[in-house]
Amino acid sequence: MDKLRSMEVFVAAVDTGSFTAAAERFGISAVMVGKHVRELEQKLGAALLTRTTRRQSLTEIGRQYAEQCRAILAQIGAAESLAETMRLAPRGVLKITAAVSFGMEWLSPMIPDYLEMFPEVSVELSLNDRMIDMVEEGFDVAVRIGTLEDSSLVARPLRPYGVVICGSPGYLAQRGVPQEPADLAQHECLEFSGWVPQARWRLKGLKDSRHIPLSRLRANNSFALKQAALKGFGLIMQAETALAQDIAAGRLVRVLDDYLPTPRPMHLLYPRDRQPTPKLTSFIDFMLSRLGPCN
Repeated sequence: MDKLRSMEVFVAAVDTGSFTAAAERFGISAVMVGKHVRELEQKLGAALLTRTTRRQSLTEIGRQYAEQCRAILAQIGAAESLAETMRLAPRGVLKITAAVSFGMEWLSPMIPDYLEMFPEVSVELSLNDRMIDMVEEGFDVAVRIGTLEDSSLVARPLRPYGVVICGSPGYLAQRGVPQEPADLAQHECLEFSGWVPQARWRLKGLKDSRHIPLSRLRANNSFALKQAALKGFGLIMQAETALAQDIAAGRLVRVLDDYLPTPRPMHLLYPRDRQPTPKLTSFIDFMLSRLGPCN
């Protein structure tokens, strides 16, 4: 007899309290239930059940064996469920969160390509520069820039996030082109209020960013800062991809290229305690193919 089936039948007999009820569950006879139990007892060399005309009860060995059988059958069920899940096509709503600048310039243009590849998936994209709690707010996956704190999230590395410093031609004509980091003390350096202290205008050759006065304009939205730079209000330090079109069109001019900070790490995050669904797995693979660290 199939040992796993015998274990299933034995556990059913224990849970239902009778061979007859177990037989009904599996569509077999009570006599066959008894054969399954006896087969296990013979292999174990010990009695699992004691039966009388009125009732049945577990032996001490039977009680422990039933607990182990339940655990084994649960693991097998989980493995089969995982295989079934992986077979299914990605479907459902995928909730993604990312910083505004990255989301607008990098992620948003890629989302339609992902949706075209997986027509049964819908995406809810939330762009926000504040640090959110993924689990509490119900997000499946997040893109985060910068050094990660210890957390319960799985972190998959992406391509590092590099920045440039730019100003409008009119601003640079009026205020001058900075030649070294110390010159920034004479400029309006637009401030992103979401920066952690160690990320604030940290340039090579600048020992202390506190030497750079706080800008009269601070914002928690990178797009707002870019608009101020385009209007000629000050210098902006932002992701190269976010400013690439304006640089190419001459609306912004790069400065201090030799002093730019080392690109910051960027990661794809998702909860560790969730079994990845096909929609999440497909998005992870998609992002790694487009923005993986080796691409």
